[in-house]
Amino acid sequence: MEQQDRPVRVALVGAGNRGQTYARWVAANPARARLVAVADPRPHQRGLITAAHPGAAAYADWRDLLAADAPADAVVVATQDRMHVEPAVAFAKAGRHLLVEKPLAPTADQCREIVDAVRATGVLFAVCHVLRYTPYTDMVKRVVDSGVLGEIVSVQHLEPVGWWHYAHSYVRGPWRREDLATPMLLAKSSHDLDWLGYVTGRRIERVASFGGLRHFRPDQAPAGAAQRCLDCPVEPDCPYSAPKLYLPVLREHGPIWPVSVVTDGTDEAALVEALRTGPYGRCVYAGDNDVVDHQVVAMELTGGVTATFTMAAFTEQTHRQTQLFGTHGSLSGDGERVRVHDFRTDRIEVLDAGTVGGSTAADDHGGGDTGLMDAFVRAVATGDGRHIRSGLDETLASHLAVFAAEAARHTGTVVTVPAQ
Repeated sequence: MEQQDRPVRVALVGAGNRGQTYARWVAANPARARLVAVADPRPHQRGLITAAHPGAAAYADWRDLLAADAPADAVVVATQDRMHVEPAVAFAKAGRHLLVEKPLAPTADQCREIVDAVRATGVLFAVCHVLRYTPYTDMVKRVVDSGVLGEIVSVQHLEPVGWWHYAHSYVRGPWRREDLATPMLLAKSSHDLDWLGYVTGRRIERVASFGGLRHFRPDQAPAGAAQRCLDCPVEPDCPYSAPKLYLPVLREHGPIWPVSVVTDGTDEAALVEALRTGPYGRCVYAGDNDVVDHQVVAMELTGGVTATFTMAAFTEQTHRQTQLFGTHGSLSGDGERVRVHDFRTDRIEVLDAGTVGGSTAADDHGGGDTGLMDAFVRAVATGDGRHIRSGLDETLASHLAVFAAEAARHTGTVVTVPAQ
């Protein structure tokens, strides 16, 4: 690894779960990075960052951080989805290297606004497509690039969101409504369409899509269900019970994600009060959510390669699952291991990526969060953007594919993905 003269100075905009994750990496790597400032309107979240990073300046608004001209080499923008554009453009124009949480923005024009600002200023830029940076992805890419599969002809890819994760983030949480955040495919699965392009080396050119909100609706509520889980007589038999989701996590692991999102408190009394009064204690059948709970996307990539992607809420919480079909071999992967069948020798080989932890935000996304921060900080320290695996063109291409898929779902047509 290249040497660096001093730690990269990082400013954080948005101190929620994702921002805290990246800040923890900085704290764990003091020789490589130092957090010098944080901006977040919530005092508790700002305090968590400054407690872990003594000396970091704290601001309630990112505009104040910008005006203060804090001595930051790079800025991490980890605000909510609809709040990325303005700070990203402003800090790019101020000459700060940028790491922006996915998705970039809720519309194609806003994505282009960020991309254009970065192009105009020449700052280093990465988007938090953490799947690109996992040991598992490295292994899949090595197999594909080795040629053992021949030419890739078709791909099947599944994102098993997990029944409880979906209920937490997409029924009760900030991503439950498109007008507050973005469509489900963009909020959760922009990772996946980006990943398909990365591992195949091909661009998504045409898409069709189907899906909807099937289950988490008032008409699906069991008889006798109450508005809140703590008041509900059928709660003990409900798979989406908030007490069953959050209380065991607190008791066994402490106030980590997802409990840390539900309450700023650290004990059971605070959690129960949050479930009694806050959004995470609401019945999943009585909310204001409107994002899809299942969706499929059929794709045609350059060279006539076909791919299908399925996002499903009704699964266990686990890693993505993929099958690659090539002219000389096939690959089946589960996020930890791959099974490679070489048709020329009829040999089957099972490879282990050495994945540490699970697939969620509490588990480093299978090594992806660590890999992303390692690559971005190295790029800033050395001035070498090649360490970043998702450049401007690739980032915009994957977002445009998602927007096209959403247009296809709403119109029932096959949609061509714009070249840029």
